[in-house]
Amino acid sequence: MLPYPSGGFTTNRKTALAVVCAAAWLASTACDYTPAYRVKALSGEQFTSESLKGTVVLVQFWTTWCPYCRQEQPVVDAIERKYSSRGLMVLAVNVGESRDKVAEYLRHSPRRCRVVASEDTDLAEVLGTGGFPSYVLIGRDGRIVNRQHGAGGEESLRRLLSEAGISVSP
Repeated sequence: MLPYPSGGFTTNRKTALAVVCAAAWLASTACDYTPAYRVKALSGEQFTSESLKGTVVLVQFWTTWCPYCRQEQPVVDAIERKYSSRGLMVLAVNVGESRDKVAEYLRHSPRRCRVVASEDTDLAEVLGTGGFPSYVLIGRDGRIVNRQHGAGGEESLRRLLSEAGISVSP
């Protein structure tokens, strides 16, 4: 039996690990365990945490009303274009706005990466957002490599990618 934070006990190791990871997230520290998630992009493509193993996934949490998100949009799209051949997938998860609102925004400001409406994923719940924009980098093994809160530009995102083993040399 494993001790449980509330003083009780549990025999389920996966539950105990999830509790430890939740406590680490609440303390704003990275936890290397990525809980299961599902994603359906506006394009119709569907992914899960299992189907994306072997791929480096950069999750961008954004909103249409955020000026920093709009500023980062071309940077994120350029990162995806440049490093997708090296095993990177970018998921731009809009948080808190309807699929229709996101689609309307994209008519005027198209994105290259896969865009996901919050109603079509549980990533914001599973990973937490921490403001806008914020990024979570998931390694090929499905573990969280690092997080970035706020806009940081291309150099900052390239540093994140290098932590996941993507060669970012020019």
